[in-house]
Amino acid sequence: MKKIMLVSVTALSLVASSHKAPAEPQDTKKEVFAIREGMNNGNAGMEQGLAKHIPDGVASVLDEAYTQGDADARLDVFYPASLAQSGQALQTIVWLHGGGWVSGDKDYVAPYLQILAARGFTVVGLNYSLAPEHHYPAPLQQIDAALAYLQKNAARLHIDPNRFFLAGDSAGAQLAGQFGNIVTDPVYARDLGISPSIAPAQLRGVILMCGVYDPDSFDLKQAPEGHFAKILNAYFGTANAATDPRLAQFSVVRHVTPNFPPIFLSVGNGDRLAPQSQKLAQIAKGQGVSVDSLFFDTDHKPALPHEYQFNLDQEDGKTAFERLVTFLNASSHAQLNQ
Repeated sequence: MKKIMLVSVTALSLVASSHKAPAEPQDTKKEVFAIREGMNNGNAGMEQGLAKHIPDGVASVLDEAYTQGDADARLDVFYPASLAQSGQALQTIVWLHGGGWVSGDKDYVAPYLQILAARGFTVVGLNYSLAPEHHYPAPLQQIDAALAYLQKNAARLHIDPNRFFLAGDSAGAQLAGQFGNIVTDPVYARDLGISPSIAPAQLRGVILMCGVYDPDSFDLKQAPEGHFAKILNAYFGTANAATDPRLAQFSVVRHVTPNFPPIFLSVGNGDRLAPQSQKLAQIAKGQGVSVDSLFFDTDHKPALPHEYQFNLDQEDGKTAFERLVTFLNASSHAQLNQ
């Protein structure tokens, strides 16, 4: 399981945006496709490892289109089967899969989402368009379209539209964090050209696992031929993302305001992205944002790799899951009582 999770760390060292810039070379695209294949193979193993933990009693709506005419715009919905004949609506987690913005699929995280749904939530797995075929900010636009669709179909899908949580792992965590900024900062949303379909009061929390939040901490100019720069270029659709002004817009830490919702934030001590989460926690707390962080000492054994939370055969993965459930319940109910 550890080996599988470490495969996707390489993919996850990246960033992105969308204005006119020199296109990335065709040979770079070929390399990105090769990276995608390797990452998807690793994610398939992760999916198999989680499948044995799926409990009975979870109903599903699978592969539903949230935007007609967009082949990538598909979602899954999971909720307790006991709700099937009722009109009950539950707090709803919208989960964005990882994969370095160039790979991944909602299917890989579906077992985890079903396990979460069994604890009394409606959980949505979202697909979005990948680079190099599509570029920043397309996934953010699709997230907004999905949230609009979920509100329109809330009754049928057992969704409480006043209790949304955005969640993501790896690249999906970056997207969730950035969309949290879009929802809570009107000026930032306007700069991106997105009028969010949910209001700040509807977004009860953001769940961020093992993500990239501070691209400024990476010296992209020192690794122009590395995986990081290649994937970054693919997502931006440019030959040199390191000098792209949209890189600052992509940053989550640059745009957090006091209006940002409560955060659950975790990363493994063996994950090279751990400083990213630690910096986000520091900045968010400095803005007065409520942060529930699950970090580990540097000498923690075993060293926890990228995406450690998906290993439910290991005690730290189980701890992360229980902490997540506690955060969801506390954030939802606390804000309802305000």
